Amino acid sequence: MKKIKTRDRILDTSLALFNSVGEPNVTTLLISDEMDISPGNLYYHFKSKGDIVEELFGRFEAEMLDLLAVPKDVDISLDQQGFFLHLLFETVARYRFIYQDLVNVLSRYDQLQTRFRRLKKKKTAAFQVICESFRQQEMMEIGSEQLQALCEQLTLTACYWCSFDTLSHLNDRESVDPGRGVYQMMHLVIPYLAPDEQNHARLMSRDYL
Repeated sequence: MKKIKTRDRILDTSLALFNSVGEPNVTTLLISDEMDISPGNLYYHFKSKGDIVEELFGRFEAEMLDLLAVPKDVDISLDQQGFFLHLLFETVARYRFIYQDLVNVLSRYDQLQTRFRRLKKKKTAAFQVICESFRQQEMMEIGSEQLQALCEQLTLTACYWCSFDTLSHLNDRESVDPGRGVYQMMHLVIPYLAPDEQNHARLMSRDYL
């Protein structure tokens, strides 16, 4: 049990450090110092920082794959869309070190590139399912080409909002506000909604600020 607990502590401590000071600025020595354990103890569980990053990415990937499995055979409401976006941005915030320096992280850990591209495609597919549901319920009026462009824009915003938001508080990476991301995402969709749905979506979006 002790080994399992120590391994989990290493992962939790590493995640907190990666998020607060940036993954490139964290060493295994800093992690072991933060935990007050020997570097040898850490090395027993993880041979390198890359192994820690990969395991944390695995946790993130599992959460995202579960979230992005949006069912295609149900009518999705605006409230459900808002809740979906809320969970999406909360997950991004928990693993924000990946998104705050996305290109560099994936460049240095090339074994994660294919896995992240798969997640990116699944994000776009999830947005397409949601928007198609809105269109079938006559809650949204949008052409096929516009729909594809909208879903690409939603994916882009989901991937880079965290990095954009961090620019406003570079000296305090702990200051995270997933709600502002939800607000922006909802306002990308609002212009294509029917008038009644637009009003409902605007009221909902304000609750996230």
